[in-house]
Amino acid sequence: MAVSERPPKQSWQDKVYDKLFHNFVWRSIFRSGYPNTPRNQMLVVATNVFLHLHPTRIHRTHVKITHTYCLGGLSFFLFLGLTVTGVLLMFYYVPSIERAYTDMVALQTEVRFGQLMRNMHRWMAHGMVLAVFMHMMRVFYTGAYKPPREFNWIVGVILLVLTLLLSFTGYLLPWDQLAFWAITVGTNMIGSAPIFGPDSRFLLIGGFAVDQGALVRFYTLHVIGLPLLAAIFMAVHFWRIRRDGGLARPL
Repeated sequence: MAVSERPPKQSWQDKVYDKLFHNFVWRSIFRSGYPNTPRNQMLVVATNVFLHLHPTRIHRTHVKITHTYCLGGLSFFLFLGLTVTGVLLMFYYVPSIERAYTDMVALQTEVRFGQLMRNMHRWMAHGMVLAVFMHMMRVFYTGAYKPPREFNWIVGVILLVLTLLLSFTGYLLPWDQLAFWAITVGTNMIGSAPIFGPDSRFLLIGGFAVDQGALVRFYTLHVIGLPLLAAIFMAVHFWRIRRDGGLARPL
């Protein structure tokens, strides 16, 4: 008569593992197993809405910080920081020529951590312009714009222009003397362009002078129009990096 062997007794670690990773709720959210094997690690990356932007495998040269200096990721991080601080600043700012300057003064003197928020937004804006420009220079000097990455290079140039426009439109919002005359000079330069110059200036400032119409249009472009366009082109930019085979290898 054969005697059936008892199954080996599970340790408490195995019981915890089974309860955490073998229940229906966990498997409905995470379709792959625990990332303890190369296959499961690739599945976790490929099936995650955030991680799938990154390749499942990369070349060893891409791990070195000196390959890209993380300038693209730093630019995106600064964009997220600008979005957060910008939303916080919107709670205390009204785009009106009667209130804009007084709101900025009150933000720095009366609102708790208001000056910190404004300074973070301003310095991150400067940092994003510098990081995007350095990222473009790195891509150019390493030849990462060559086939099959020409389209993504064009998308990057558009992102650089949008970054400069974001900085330009935000310049008018404090409505002080520096902002007023800087925007006046900048829009007059646009208006001096041949053929479409005057119409472009009229469309940009909503009239013939920098006043309430210009402030509202710059504010709308700064907080809605340009950030939305930048987010769309960033998504395309990240997607094309994956489609083009990941980061370009050093020459």
